[in-house]
Amino acid sequence: MAVAIAVQLMQCKSDKSADTMTDDFQWELERFADIRILRYQIPDFDSLTLKLKLLVYYLVQTGLSGRDIIYDQNHRYNLTLRNCFDKIMTELDGRESGPEWEAFEEYVKRFWFANGAHHHYSHQKFEPRFSREYFEVLLKKTGQSLPAEVMEFVFNPTIEARKVVRDEGSDPVLESAVNFYDPGITTAEAEAFYNAMRKPDDSTPISYGLNSKLVRLSDGTLAEKVWKVGGMYGPAIERIVYWLEKAVEVAENQKQADALKLLIEYYKTGDLRTWDAYNIAWVQATEGVIDYINSFIEVYNDPIGYKANYETIVQIDDFEASRRMRVLAENAGWFEKNSPIQPEYKKENVVGISYRVVNVAGEAGDASPATPIGVNLPNADWIRVRYGSKSVSLGNIEDAYDKAGSRPILEEFCFTTAELERALKYGGVASKLHTALHEVIGHASGKLKEGVTNAKERLSKYYSTIEEARADLVALYYIADPHLQKLGLVESDEVGKAEYDSYIRNGLMLQLRRLKPGEQLEEDHMRNRQLVAQWVYERGKPDNVIEKKVVNGKTYFIINDYDKLRTLFGQLLREVQRIKSEADYEAARKLVEGYGVKVDADIHAEVLRRTEALKIPPYAGFVNPELVPVEKDGQIIDIRVEYPTSFKQQMLDYGRRYSFLPLIN
Repeated sequence: MAVAIAVQLMQCKSDKSADTMTDDFQWELERFADIRILRYQIPDFDSLTLKLKLLVYYLVQTGLSGRDIIYDQNHRYNLTLRNCFDKIMTELDGRESGPEWEAFEEYVKRFWFANGAHHHYSHQKFEPRFSREYFEVLLKKTGQSLPAEVMEFVFNPTIEARKVVRDEGSDPVLESAVNFYDPGITTAEAEAFYNAMRKPDDSTPISYGLNSKLVRLSDGTLAEKVWKVGGMYGPAIERIVYWLEKAVEVAENQKQADALKLLIEYYKTGDLRTWDAYNIAWVQATEGVIDYINSFIEVYNDPIGYKANYETIVQIDDFEASRRMRVLAENAGWFEKNSPIQPEYKKENVVGISYRVVNVAGEAGDASPATPIGVNLPNADWIRVRYGSKSVSLGNIEDAYDKAGSRPILEEFCFTTAELERALKYGGVASKLHTALHEVIGHASGKLKEGVTNAKERLSKYYSTIEEARADLVALYYIADPHLQKLGLVESDEVGKAEYDSYIRNGLMLQLRRLKPGEQLEEDHMRNRQLVAQWVYERGKPDNVIEKKVVNGKTYFIINDYDKLRTLFGQLLREVQRIKSEADYEAARKLVEGYGVKVDADIHAEVLRRTEALKIPPYAGFVNPELVPVEKDGQIIDIRVEYPTSFKQQMLDYGRRYSFLPLIN
């Protein structure tokens, strides 16, 4: 059926324009600091009908129209700084030179990449390697000045040094630099504000605080500034609505159009019940070629997990890859039934799971330039249980990462030739399958204990780490299951072994190259990976399941018993599911703080030393393809894809075309 629909909706074209799919495509554009800038292709875009191309174009414009929002969410001074930096780069690039200019340019590129002044992953504020005096010269040359408090923020490393703070004993809201709460508001005040709203017996709770900033009024009380048309971020949201309304006109079917209309209503009203209605409609609109993620979605950057970052991803179905992987969603009931979690926390009926491999056509907000490789939505547990979820793997993004190359890292950290050969042969398919299991089965599995409706709020700053660990553990448990071979998803048990090797190697060592000496783990996915890897390593010591070896000053972690390791993954999954189902805050705290936060300083120093010699930055992100309308007699007759060759030029172009907000909001 999918193939038949594809034939109906797509035009046959044998020729490709010179700027689209080519064998010698340049995947990597440049490197700076700890970043690689890559490109991704949009396969078969030329074969889409004009109507589908227009839908993709309108949705991409929708996303970019809200680009300002993520900058402001990440810090209240970010738009002021971006406007200043863009002007300097536009007017002085090519005229300035020397070490301080090079340091300034690198700082600005890092700022663009992170959507602000704090690192996108470690949350640490960037330290300028140029002097304040030099920056003041640049300001003078471009006829600018900055408020004293903004200058102090940039050059004083102690002021709002971390975007997100979750240290044990800290006050996360008070100490975090994100712009979700007015300065001076405490965690206790914020939680009391939302606890007062909550209805204990509500089986369909709204996502309290998801789309608002919490502010202090002149009388000292707290109130919400809602992100909507006519509210906070109103000018950008008006542009978002403009493009969404154009998307409705070319929607593929009525369900898709109805979901888009609900999203528009949500942006206009800010009503969180409408947000839920939209998510229900969106999760049931599964028949089109084009899909999208759009709005305030993930709460990773709120230190207590209420407020969501703006994020958009526009997706084109990869029919063949989706057909191959659809078997996962079709067998979701089998996975739930055979899970090692407690029977009382298993879903009786697994409903409404859809899974696709998609090709990204454009990203914005929190998804760009650093992008996820898989997504499972919606996030509300009660909607998942009653209506299901959508899972996607971003196929062309994963392909771009793969083609950009990782062999030198594997050669350095694989202990044996067999491990290296297994990684090279099966690592790609293992990674994609892990992503699919994580998103399709992991996030969609399990249920809360009866009477528990607010696990996210009760687990607070530990919720996101626990949820990501839960989904990873589901993937790890099943990727080594012989049932996957029966389903035709893997050809050999070597796939599972390759993923186990990779996960332990990354969780215990490789991901540490993303941190500076002395830093602890802050980001939820990094905490999750170390938590899982460290827990099974410690628990497996009596049986030497994972062996630590040091050869010629180099450390390796070698898996001696893959079957016992799988059993350990199952045991930890059982406990993590219990923690979420019962909203057991104390158990979550002990697990995350005990295994997921602290870094082994000696291992960290070794990893930095070994990876520095390879000269491969630990992070990567993407420039987006440019979708260019082709017009004739005032009508769009085609959309052409162009692949940019400069990260800097794309950032400056975005700044010129999509800046709709005031500098202070």
